[in-house]
Amino acid sequence: MKFSVEIEVMPRKELLDPQGKTVTTGLHNIGFTGIDNVRVGKHISYVSNADSEEIAHKEAEEACKKLLANLVMESYAIKVTALN
Repeated sequence: MKFSVEIEVMPRKELLDPQGKTVTTGLHNIGFTGIDNVRVGKHISYVSNADSEEIAHKEAEEACKKLLANLVMESYAIKVTALN
């Protein structure tokens, strides 16, 4: 079966996010003063050819732990959806 895998990787909330701080400042400078606490992360998507949704999720989990996320500084969330 084919599954769509979506992974959101974000800086841990307890750590500073210098890129988010820069974006917040830039937004304020161009008039978006009501926007605060911007956090910048990454979105990763791919198609998995796995035998089940559980296997596709485990594959994504392993990929995050080994390559896609820096577990010291980032957290991640995985969403797996079956494709027709």
